[in-house]
Amino acid sequence: MSSYIQTMLCILCMLHSMFHMACGCVAEERIALMHVRSSLVKADSSVPDSWGESDECCSWERVTCGDKVPRVSGLDLSNMHAPQGNSITGSECWRLNLTAFSAFHELQLLDLSWNHACLQNLDGLQGLTKLRYLNLSANSFIGNDTMGSLGKLASLEVINLVGSNISGTLQNTAFKNLKHMRELHLRSNQLSGSIPSSLFELPRLEYLDLSENLFQGHIPMSSFASISSALRTLKLSGNNLSGAFRFFWLRNCTMLEKIDLSGNSDLSIDVKFHGLVPPFQLRSLVLSGCKTDDSIVVGPNFLGTQRHLQMLDLSHNNLTGGVPDWIFANIATLVYLNIASNSLVGSIDPMWQHQSALEMINISSNHFVGQLPTNISSVLPNLEVLVASNNIISGYLPPSLCNISNIRIVDLSNNKFTGEVPTCFFTDCSYLTILKLSNNNLGGLIFGGVSDLSVAAIYLDSNKFEGTLPNNLSGNPVIMDLHDNKLSGKLDTSFWGLSPQVLSVASNNLTGEIHPAICKLSSSLQILDMSGNNFVGSTPNCASELQLYLLNMSRNSLSRFSRGFFNSSCITVLDLRYNQFHGDLDWTHSLAQTRLLLLGGNRFGGQISPNICHLQYLNIIDLSDNRISGSVPPCIGAISFGYHADDLDFQTLFNFIVLGTGFSSMDNDDPPFMYDTPYDLQGFTFSTKGNIYAYSRSFFSLMFGIDISGNMLSGEIPWEIGNLTRVKSLNLSNNHFSGRIPASLANMSAVESLDLSHNELDGAIPWQLSRLWSLEVFSVAYNNLSGCIPDSAQFASFSMDSYIGNKNFQNMSLGNACSPGSGRAAAPAPEDVDETPDHLILYVVCASFVLAFWATIAFSFCHPCGRAVMLRL
Repeated sequence: MSSYIQTMLCILCMLHSMFHMACGCVAEERIALMHVRSSLVKADSSVPDSWGESDECCSWERVTCGDKVPRVSGLDLSNMHAPQGNSITGSECWRLNLTAFSAFHELQLLDLSWNHACLQNLDGLQGLTKLRYLNLSANSFIGNDTMGSLGKLASLEVINLVGSNISGTLQNTAFKNLKHMRELHLRSNQLSGSIPSSLFELPRLEYLDLSENLFQGHIPMSSFASISSALRTLKLSGNNLSGAFRFFWLRNCTMLEKIDLSGNSDLSIDVKFHGLVPPFQLRSLVLSGCKTDDSIVVGPNFLGTQRHLQMLDLSHNNLTGGVPDWIFANIATLVYLNIASNSLVGSIDPMWQHQSALEMINISSNHFVGQLPTNISSVLPNLEVLVASNNIISGYLPPSLCNISNIRIVDLSNNKFTGEVPTCFFTDCSYLTILKLSNNNLGGLIFGGVSDLSVAAIYLDSNKFEGTLPNNLSGNPVIMDLHDNKLSGKLDTSFWGLSPQVLSVASNNLTGEIHPAICKLSSSLQILDMSGNNFVGSTPNCASELQLYLLNMSRNSLSRFSRGFFNSSCITVLDLRYNQFHGDLDWTHSLAQTRLLLLGGNRFGGQISPNICHLQYLNIIDLSDNRISGSVPPCIGAISFGYHADDLDFQTLFNFIVLGTGFSSMDNDDPPFMYDTPYDLQGFTFSTKGNIYAYSRSFFSLMFGIDISGNMLSGEIPWEIGNLTRVKSLNLSNNHFSGRIPASLANMSAVESLDLSHNELDGAIPWQLSRLWSLEVFSVAYNNLSGCIPDSAQFASFSMDSYIGNKNFQNMSLGNACSPGSGRAAAPAPEDVDETPDHLILYVVCASFVLAFWATIAFSFCHPCGRAVMLRL
């Protein structure tokens, strides 16, 4: 009987197990997966077709089960949710509660990366005692205590929380239980405070990445710290760490391969190893932007012992001295070398030895001299990137550069190269993307006379190229910068068939009219600079308007302006100054996105329409030296001059990242090489403070100004102009403004230059203007002003030239005309110097009477005859 009962119990157990398991899948795990599926559907995301088709969840996509026990052991749910747009908030966020995974008791791997999910914290995973691998990168934690429960996941070996919007601090206690932790990825978050010392006490730690956070203070290491000998990778870059980091602390790390401490400007690096030979062989060392001691250049240091180094970045360290010989004498494995932005000197000749593995070299912004080797293709056969700009390198460009089959970027700008550019640079380098030879002494025919261009970005500006542009040009350049050369002649029709995004032929001697074929570039051209030439005629009237963001046609002889040339809703910067354009300005009201409106030095007439007040993004408006009449519309005071939140988007229009490439001989874990080549604008001039200043890409945040001087404007100055609290420069000079100076101008708290000279203003200078603490230049010369001149605050520093030409300023010498402290007298106008005013004659008569009276009294009391007369009286 007992055996029967035991048999029945076994059968019941089997039935119970079968009830909870359907063909190799535990029911509660299948239910949990369907719950995850449901939440994905609600978040408007696609889910694998196999989910729910059968009860065998172990056969579903992205699900892995154990071999012996048919329970879920791995879930790869990465890239399941892709929100529309760029944000990961609101309805676009996949709101996922991690408790949904508590049913997977055998789970060892959970990958939820790149889902842009909104997660609360890690509490929902605490019951997963076998979880070894957790990847939650590229999500968004919305809770405040994300890392607080980390220490309760004691089985974890690898945790990846890169770019997960985690803030707060790391506590020492959170890591004391993680004895199995091998890899910790916390890059690109907002973690702050100090780095806990317990991190460096984890016995099995191999990989630690805390880069791109807000950590500060010292790195908690010392000569006595028991750092894991298994440590392979240490990345602490892009924080605010300070104090010292001594490589001697790592003397027991026999497996160490990669160190990145870059971007900690207050962190001092000590590379001395006290005579010992380190037990490790580094493959990657990145110390850019630290306080690295010069001994790393002159030696001796431990780096001379590193025979397998592939990546070395010592840039932005203000290192001095000569070329570090140990790099080129001892290390033949280098793939990437970056020693840019230091103060290194000497010849570059030692660099061209024993470096056949080099793919990328950046020695820019130093003081190196010398020449490129004529056989550079033999010395560096695998070179992909050569950046040697901003040095003093001279000589000719070696044609053998073209023989390097994989060459992609050549930047030799701002040096002393001479001669001509080998034509093979433009035609034979099939992978060459960027050729930057700006600001050298190169000459000859532009492009060497060839017409077929294979390079994507061509910078030949600020050289001595001459002649005409070749006819029948072909190719697909994205950027073509030829400004500041000696090019002449007319532009061939074929020139407008190249379809670049950026085109500059400024500051040459080009002539002729602008051919209507330019209209073919309506879908590609974004920046066009044709300034400083001799173009004549009109701008073409395009059926498909150019989608330009920046147009500079200043300093030519153009006479007719077509409103159908560019799309007015796109243009951000418009510079048409110093031409012969005429007509009214009614068309300007459609420039909805314009930041810089520069129309000075033309023949524009008519009046300033109130419609101009619709241009709410203006930073600078220059209508000076035209023929504009009428009054200034009061609504101009409602334009919000100044920096706008979306100005950053407009600045990125001028930043073209042409190439980002990785290291073909290195791991994906290494930082990719990015060559950022922002297009350097020529610079926009704006007259203020009596001088002409040039502004480049920074104009969005550096200058806000109005210049309507040199016109025929009349009427009173609108008091509403005082509402322009961000404007730094206001020039209303050389017009016919009348009436009083508005006291409301005292509200222009940012104004640095205020020019009201050469008008017909009357009355006194408002004393309120003395509140303008930022005012550096001020002029009301040649008006009809009267009263006293303020002499407090900034006005005490202005010379009398600021007030010359006002006949009715009162003279303080009378005592009662201007009370003490109320002001000071102005110098008379030059034409009045020789005149004798009526009140001055009255002063002389009165003074003579007073002197005669006191002379009589003195005679009466002092002279004998006088006393006799007085006694008789």
